[in-house]
Amino acid sequence: MSRARTLLGLVAASAAALALAACSSGAPAASDDASGGDEYGLVKAGTLTVATEGTYRPFSYHEDGSGDLTGYDVEVAEAVADKLGLEIEFQETQWDAIFAGLDAGRFDVIANQVSINPEREEQYLFSEPYTVSPGVIVVKEGDSSISSFDDLAGKTTAQSLTSNWYELAQESGANVEAVEGWAQAVALLEQGRVDATINDELTYLDYVKTNGQSGLEVAAETDDPSLSALAFTKDKAALVVAIDAALAELREEGVLAELGDKYFGADVSE
Repeated sequence: MSRARTLLGLVAASAAALALAACSSGAPAASDDASGGDEYGLVKAGTLTVATEGTYRPFSYHEDGSGDLTGYDVEVAEAVADKLGLEIEFQETQWDAIFAGLDAGRFDVIANQVSINPEREEQYLFSEPYTVSPGVIVVKEGDSSISSFDDLAGKTTAQSLTSNWYELAQESGANVEAVEGWAQAVALLEQGRVDATINDELTYLDYVKTNGQSGLEVAAETDDPSLSALAFTKDKAALVVAIDAALAELREEGVLAELGDKYFGADVSE
C-alpha cells in the first residue's frame, strides 16, 4: 500500500476504500473527485491550492526576483502534497489579503509562516507546527555580560517600535534604540552602538546562513517559542488530519530537518 493511501486511510474508512479503488486503476488516490474533492472539500479536486506571499525570503520567494517560486514554506507544502498524492498550485497573495482569500474559498491552505495564537485559533484550524522559533537575544561574540533577559536591565537594545520584541526589551528593563528592522539593528550592534537586539531565532539563523557569523552570537532565548503552521478554514478538518499525518512522516523521515538545514543551517521544525 502506498503512503498516499495510508495517509488517506487515517481520515475515514470510506475515504480509504475510495483511495484503494482509485489506486487500482492507476490514478493517484487523492486526485479522484470522490475522495480528493468531496472528502477534503478542495478548491480543485486532486489539487492542493496553497496561498503564499512569494516575496517573503527565505520562506516563500523567487530566486533573483524572477525565478521559480521556492523557499522553506514552499518546499514543506510541496512535500506534503506529494505525500497525499495531490498536485499543488500556489497562489501568490499579499499578506494583508491572505486570510480574506482563505475565508472566501480561493485556496485550501495558507503556507506563509502563520504563527498560532489564541485569536487565530478561534477562527481557523492549524496543522501541527512545522516551524518552532524562540525569541533570542543577539550580542557581539564574546560578550559575557548578557546571558539572560534579566541581564538586559540598563543595557541598550535595538528594536523596531512596532514589534513584540520591543515590548519584551522594555519589560526586561532595557533602554531601547528605535530602528526600522533587523538589518539596522544588526548594523548598530556590529558597530558597538547598542549592546544587543532581540528577534526571533529564524531571523538570526537566516542572517548567519547568508552572511556567516559576522561576530554575533545568541546569548539567551525565550521559554515560549513561536509556532508556525499551515492554516485552514474550520470546514477543512479532514484535510488537517491527513496533512498532520503527512507532516509526521516527513518529520520521522528527516525531510523537515533537511529543509531546515537547507534554508537555516539547523532543524527548525521542533
